Amino acid sequence: MPTCDHCGSHVSEGFARVFADESGRVFACPNCSANAGIAEVSRNRTRNA
Repeated sequence: MPTCDHCGSHVSEGFARVFADESGRVFACPNCSANAGIAEVSRNRTRNA
């Protein structure tokens, strides 16, 4: 079951398939980021990880 690495919330398999990095880590989800900015927040958190 995939989870957001930032807040620990469950995310769907489809969400993880779209927004996870090549290692399967999800850095942002609808619970901890604005829906419109998930991809941008995820990129920024990946750079800072």
